[in-house]
Amino acid sequence: MSFTGFPVAALDFYDDLEMDNTRSYWEAHRATYEESVRAPMTALIDELAPEFATQGRPAKVFRPYRDVRFSKDKTPYKTHQGGFVPAGPSWGWYVELSPRGVRAGAGLYEASGERLAALRAAMADDRTGPALRRTLTTLEKAGFEVGGEQLKTSPRGYPADHPRIGLLRHKTIVVGRDHGFDPVIHTPEIGALVRRDWQALRPLVTWVQRALA
Repeated sequence: MSFTGFPVAALDFYDDLEMDNTRSYWEAHRATYEESVRAPMTALIDELAPEFATQGRPAKVFRPYRDVRFSKDKTPYKTHQGGFVPAGPSWGWYVELSPRGVRAGAGLYEASGERLAALRAAMADDRTGPALRRTLTTLEKAGFEVGGEQLKTSPRGYPADHPRIGLLRHKTIVVGRDHGFDPVIHTPEIGALVRRDWQALRPLVTWVQRALA
């Protein structure tokens, strides 16, 4: 199946799911999810993976079920559909469909222990840290948003006046932008827009790869 865009029915499905996040709604509209959401997302990921995937790391379309074991919110289904093309164990490229449209992004989505220590060491190093700052500044000027989980205080072992303390507070670092409800999301052109966004984000993924590989 070739990617032809996300149909209007996909956005309608998630609009309604936000209002009625129940098993009965899901079962009654499962065919819509499979045909209008999951199938085109799979086609898009399959189209992009050959250019972006690291050999031996399969791309994936995420399951629609929420993990509610430790959450106060017990609604059973995600109100978005994500797809991921990995460049490493926990970093790579991401695309999401939700009631708010399409979002494309990339970055480091999880880090702890030795991986987090390596990330911060690379951020603090004067040979590598400034390059990350320049990359993020360039992406922000191009219209991307920089986010990720952050500490409210300085990480242990780093002074509060470190020149890159803003970076060092990051536990994850993700960058993305929304394409909203633009009619283009219903056409193959949204695939080209996601590809261009991912290409623009490649310097970030490359930096993470070098820091953590």
